[in-house]
Amino acid sequence: MTAKPIIAITMGDPSGVGPEVIVKSFKDEAIYDNSSLFVIGDRKMLERAIDVTGVQLDVRSIAEPEEAKFEYGTIDVVDLNLVSDELPWGEVSSEAGNAAFRYLEKAISYANDQKIQGICTAPLNKEALHKAGHIYPGHTEILAELTNTKDFAMMLSAPGLRVIHVTTHIGLIDAVNKINVDRQYTVIKLAHETLQKAGIADPRIAVCGINPHAGENGLFGNGEEEEKIIPAVEKAQKEGINVVGPLPADTLFFRAKRGDFDIVVAQYHDQGHGPIKVLGLESGVNITVGLPTIRTSVDHGTAFDIAGKNIADEKSLKEAIRMAYELAPTKVIK
Repeated sequence: MTAKPIIAITMGDPSGVGPEVIVKSFKDEAIYDNSSLFVIGDRKMLERAIDVTGVQLDVRSIAEPEEAKFEYGTIDVVDLNLVSDELPWGEVSSEAGNAAFRYLEKAISYANDQKIQGICTAPLNKEALHKAGHIYPGHTEILAELTNTKDFAMMLSAPGLRVIHVTTHIGLIDAVNKINVDRQYTVIKLAHETLQKAGIADPRIAVCGINPHAGENGLFGNGEEEEKIIPAVEKAQKEGINVVGPLPADTLFFRAKRGDFDIVVAQYHDQGHGPIKVLGLESGVNITVGLPTIRTSVDHGTAFDIAGKNIADEKSLKEAIRMAYELAPTKVIK
């Protein structure tokens, strides 16, 4: 017998918009249709967000996921009680940065113990994370380290477009230097395997060039496409993976959105993030590929400038929840 997958939603930085978008999402009964959801965070921040938004919900503290009732109208929360009652909205602090890290750490422990089938994360703030002594570029790298995952990648999804990244949170010059054939091949293979698991039997993968016009046969750049991309594409093709490239990025995203490809391999952060965010911050979902558990996230930041003001839009979190249950394995009841 099977049941809905259990998805843990981590609050992210409690000073940001995470608490607000969580309570706004839980007011929609439809998010319960396919998943069993609970929150890992601080109860007091959910209650403050309810006051801010006026959403009619109850908050119920639980010690472990198995205590959750998953009932509409109530948010089950594993309350780690890490922040003070006076924690301000919209300010960078080591207190909030440490809390965001501990929420994620708890979620990973539940995943490792097979108590949950997926993790959906509200945004954290990198400056606050670093102030707390947790020196990571973001969620993806924390998840990879705490799950001992070597081969992973960031994938973004928006209506009509999927993008997976060879490099992410590093400077452009460093990104070009870091790109190599092994990493290129790994990301192509992760894209292929992830989409197959999602039900696409023969995913059509297109790889962006690094230089304008994908180098245009050596006219631009220093042969990066020939050195860093083409050998990886050819290796994947020999293994039966349906991949082409390198192709010019200035037209590739249009072609992918038109339906020519199922996913685009972007070489660096802004090359892939820009097209996704043009389609709308409220509809983008961030997925960490290669982990032993499914992890999805909103594709926006902590938005400190609007935190605590009932302005934040919950659509991206609802999309991330939807994507989590689509990719998560179904829970088996013995």
